[in-house]
Amino acid sequence: MNSTELLPEGIVAAADIRIGTGRSRRFVGAEHGAAVSYFYVENQPGEGPGLHWHPYPETWVVLEGTARITVGEDTFVARAGDTATGPAFTPHCFTNVGDGVLKIIGIHASATIIQTFLDED
Repeated sequence: MNSTELLPEGIVAAADIRIGTGRSRRFVGAEHGAAVSYFYVENQPGEGPGLHWHPYPETWVVLEGTARITVGEDTFVARAGDTATGPAFTPHCFTNVGDGVLKIIGIHASATIIQTFLDED
C-alpha cells in the first residue's frame, strides 16, 4: 500500500513524489488531473540545477533561504517570500547562495515537465 491510499482523493503525499532519497519533490500535474506541475527543492549552500530552459514560463517562490537566480542575461538575488518568473524558451538556473537550506518551489505552467539542460549533448 502506498501513502496516497491513506489520504483523501486529490491529496498527493510528499513521499509519493519524492526525488531520490532527499527532500525534493517532483509533481507532474498530468498524473493528478492538474494543469500545472512543480518542483519543490531543498538545496544545501552552493547547490542548484544547471542552466536549462522550458517551452513554457516558470515561476519560483522562495520559501526559505537565499537564491541567486539567472534568467537569460539577468541575475538577481531572491529571499524568503520573494517570487520570480522566467519566460518560455529562456535559459535559467538558481543556486543556493545562503548559509542554510534553500527551500524553493518552481511552478511549471504545464501539466507535464519538459526541461532541456544546456550542458546536454
